[in-house]
Amino acid sequence: MASVNANDLKKGMAIRHKGDICIVLDTQHRTPGNLRAFVQASLRSINTGRSSDERLGSTDKIELVDVRREKWDFSYKDQSGWNFMNPETYDNLTLTDELIGDAKNYLTENCQVEIVFVEGRVAELELPPTVTLKVTDSPEGVRGDSASNVQKPATVETGLSVQVPLFIKEGELIKIDTRTGKYMSRA
Repeated sequence: MASVNANDLKKGMAIRHKGDICIVLDTQHRTPGNLRAFVQASLRSINTGRSSDERLGSTDKIELVDVRREKWDFSYKDQSGWNFMNPETYDNLTLTDELIGDAKNYLTENCQVEIVFVEGRVAELELPPTVTLKVTDSPEGVRGDSASNVQKPATVETGLSVQVPLFIKEGELIKIDTRTGKYMSRA
């Protein structure tokens, strides 16, 4: 397997670290005073799901692991888990609540996601940058509250609560940023 310097680590790479396979969540290159440079890496273990911060020497050799990314469509959720279908091969895949995590707030039927496989095992699920969701509950804005950027809470079809402008009404479609969970615009 190929190896790279710790300096070359990027978000989303899969590496073997201390005998465990990890996904790189974030990296920062640091050079404190007159000490040697190092890389502060945030890693998530594929086996345990735990995240940890690791300090790596900037010239340390890190072993890369094969990663495969595939597009899958979310089909439905039942008692067995979250069910996805590959649009090319029509294969089905069921993921657990632990693997889905906060993505549950953005998944609607036929939503296309990217599933990351590391050594044949599901490592993580990546959402598109934005999703379009229907507002199911939104109280009316108070008259006269339009002098500034006033917002109100709205609940979308997945159960997520989002702060939206006063003009958004129940039944409207809105775009939400999946990285921050914030309202972007009307759809």
